[in-house]
Amino acid sequence: MVIYQAKPKRKVTGGRYRSKIKRLHSLGNLPTNTKFAETKTKVRSTKGGNSKVVALSINKVNVYNPKTKKCTVQEIKSVVENPANRHLVRRNVITKGAIVTTDAGKVKITSRPGQDASLSGILL
Repeated sequence: MVIYQAKPKRKVTGGRYRSKIKRLHSLGNLPTNTKFAETKTKVRSTKGGNSKVVALSINKVNVYNPKTKKCTVQEIKSVVENPANRHLVRRNVITKGAIVTTDAGKVKITSRPGQDASLSGILL
């Protein structure tokens, strides 16, 4: 079934909107749910003939240290917390705002790995 991002068929009151034809610009995608594993990416076509690279799984993060103002690449050990959904932690899914552990310490993810296939974070 198609992921369709448009107004619903019914109003809050229960009345019906006039029906509309499904259009290409109203299509959506399932969430990527980037896992913590060996790095794997996929190219997804988007609107206007463009494409985006999404991360299916990733195991390294670009960590910014605010005290030293330097960036380093660290390996992820595990996913500790995810404010988006607590069940994503058990499945080791990395999203924006997730907290992961590395050799440097706990890191909060600031990028969207399901949108741009790179992982950036800030040291807590």
